[in-house]
Amino acid sequence: MKVAVALAKSNFADAKAQEKAGEYISAGAFQVIQTIMTDLTAAQGSPDKAAEIERIRAVCRAGEMIKVKPTKIDVFVEAKDGELFLFDIKMAKPNAGGFKEFKRTLLEWVAAVLADAPDAKVNSLIEIPYNPYAPEPYNRWTMRGMLDLTNELKVAEEFWDFLGGAGAYNDFLDIFERVGIELRSEIDEYFQRFNLK
Repeated sequence: MKVAVALAKSNFADAKAQEKAGEYISAGAFQVIQTIMTDLTAAQGSPDKAAEIERIRAVCRAGEMIKVKPTKIDVFVEAKDGELFLFDIKMAKPNAGGFKEFKRTLLEWVAAVLADAPDAKVNSLIEIPYNPYAPEPYNRWTMRGMLDLTNELKVAEEFWDFLGGAGAYNDFLDIFERVGIELRSEIDEYFQRFNLK
């Protein structure tokens, strides 16, 4: 997270780790989120993040305001034009069953942000820092049906290049390779302490 925040600060107006989305969600937004989740779980609709955000925006202050404690945003980025990007960092091979809760978290973040600022341009996304299948494309089939793969997911190069500009991901790979070669003996020595026989 620290690397992502530092990289984003060079290209965006602001970047922070472990931010709160907000403390309240309207009863109307809560109901819309539940309807979206029910429809996706029952395969009665396809994920469409732009439409989902607008559905939440339409009721972001409708009804009682419910105090919530949503999961903290792993990486919060604000563009120079005020557009917000809220990232939830996940393991490279998340459990397929977990995507239902991931989706709910992304929607709750949107609802909490819009409860405070109804006109905000907000995006909430899952970020997977590296592709364990490389050089093959990341296998996204487990997320299909729950996430809008174009607008709710950034994997490896997509994420790092988004934050740092074109080529940032390849620069990272090069740096890690050089550091690994330079510090190989120290790394091996460190891990030998954990060698269980």
